[in-house]
Amino acid sequence: MPEQISIYELISNATILVQVVMGLLVLASLVSWVMIFQRWLLLRRTLNELDAFEDHFWSGVDLRELYNELMQEDSLNSIENLFVAGFREYTRLADQAGADAEAIMQGVQRAMRVALMREESRLETHLPFLATVGSTSPYVGLFGTVWGIMNSFRSLANMSQATLASVAPGISEALVATAMGLFAAIPAVIAYNRFAAKVEGIMKRFEAFSDEVTSILHRAAHAQATQS
Repeated sequence: MPEQISIYELISNATILVQVVMGLLVLASLVSWVMIFQRWLLLRRTLNELDAFEDHFWSGVDLRELYNELMQEDSLNSIENLFVAGFREYTRLADQAGADAEAIMQGVQRAMRVALMREESRLETHLPFLATVGSTSPYVGLFGTVWGIMNSFRSLANMSQATLASVAPGISEALVATAMGLFAAIPAVIAYNRFAAKVEGIMKRFEAFSDEVTSILHRAAHAQATQS
């Protein structure tokens, strides 16, 4: 029984261009896995921080005390940044003499909207790269395969009698490029879809929390305007 050719031999015997394609695909796969792991940790931590802060927020704590407490922290997480941005703007505008309640709330909404956009951008970091790897890797691998198969058939021109044994190694090494392309693309596509759905869910919770804070501050602003 003839000895089978190993994957290493197929890669080492491939043409330079096909090897370059394989190297790029391996590099893209490694970078993708690093980003996948990093995004997974970030989104899980963000969800845990969101749950913990919402529990504390709705426990009846005074908002000004909560704001002062957060301002003493060295660093704030996503949901804390959102609350601080809105309450800071509310405090700044409410302390001005003759401040209109509607003008105060417009400033609060604007500040929280900017904070929301900033957090969305942070959560979506690296997702475009995963989408690019997932959509282009199969085509990059296919390019290497086509090039390898083309070279295999070109070599038949110098043979008086072509056999499957003479063509099979070249085709096999070319098909490795397609396999690498799929290996890089499939995890990237799955991760992108999963993370994009998680980011969308987190942003909806952020927006809901922003609306609740805005509503609370709106009532406080109108009460202050009535008293004054």
